[in-house]
Amino acid sequence: MISFTSRTDAVPHHDAAVRGFASDNYAGVHPEILAAITLANGGHQVAYGEDQYTEHLQTVFKRHFGDRAEAYPVFNGTGANVVALQALLPRWGAVIAAQSAHINVDECGAPEKIAGIKIHTVPTPDGKLTPALIDQQAYGWDDEHRAAPLAVSITQSTELGTLYTVDEVKAICEHAHERGMLVHMDGSRLGNAAASLGRPFREFTTEAGVDVLSFGGTKNGLLFGEVVVVLNPERVRNIKYLRKMSMQLASKMRFVSVQFEALLTGDLWLRNAGHANAMAQRLETAVRGIDGVTLVRPVQANAVFAILPREVSERLQKRYRFYFWDEHTGEVRWMASFDTTEEDIDAFAAAIAEEMGREG
Repeated sequence: MISFTSRTDAVPHHDAAVRGFASDNYAGVHPEILAAITLANGGHQVAYGEDQYTEHLQTVFKRHFGDRAEAYPVFNGTGANVVALQALLPRWGAVIAAQSAHINVDECGAPEKIAGIKIHTVPTPDGKLTPALIDQQAYGWDDEHRAAPLAVSITQSTELGTLYTVDEVKAICEHAHERGMLVHMDGSRLGNAAASLGRPFREFTTEAGVDVLSFGGTKNGLLFGEVVVVLNPERVRNIKYLRKMSMQLASKMRFVSVQFEALLTGDLWLRNAGHANAMAQRLETAVRGIDGVTLVRPVQANAVFAILPREVSERLQKRYRFYFWDEHTGEVRWMASFDTTEEDIDAFAAAIAEEMGREG
């Protein structure tokens, strides 16, 4: 038998010196997470979530989100959102979300096609819903011709890099609950939000009135995995059945759970998220003085949005990967990660200045 290491046609290794700003998913895995996976790898553990790591994970999440919190590890963020929304809504139900929400524009229609629900969207200037904006779609509960708006979904931090304050989340939850709607929070970058707000998770989730949460780990240094966190067990039920039906039940769940244990037991989540936020702030400061670059949104987490000449962006993309956010306006998005360095930021800012200089 030929081993992988002895093959001459093996896939070459990537260049670890290459850096990008397209997504925090581009980053590798934090060494402490890799060490945790290795720790969990010895011997046998019961499959499908009956392992010791998943059992202990419940204690970890209760510490962050309250004694009633229930943690259900899943494979990915789209899966977490699909499972959570299914748990909130009947088949005739709808969820109100910002037009820019990930569940609306970046999940290939999975919430509607897999969960079988309807998304009622609302245009927002900053990616954030408000009670008044919610009311644009909060009607028609007794109209059998319209999918009933029975839930609200907000994203923290939003797709536009903005943050909900604690009071803003509370206002949305109170408003939704008064109208008989439940509240889901898409927290794929929840660590970045908490680090920026300087508040514990539970203060702007459980204590603010959120019913169910999609908690992200991949963007904050994990290899893979997210967690559906039930914050209100009286209103959100049957997650374990919905998780399996939605193909999100990991057989070797210990390798998902141990990553979150390593992330959340100490301050690794805060170190990773805080660093990514700081690098975004450094990039904002570095490009603010470059003629021709317009920063179009506040930098509140680990994303920087800017507009510059399209030709400049296209040349820059040959040196550093990043995405156009709005093809019409030329707006681009630059993301910082837990492993982005000050040298990365300074080199990228210098490249932007160089390319802008060529325009003159």
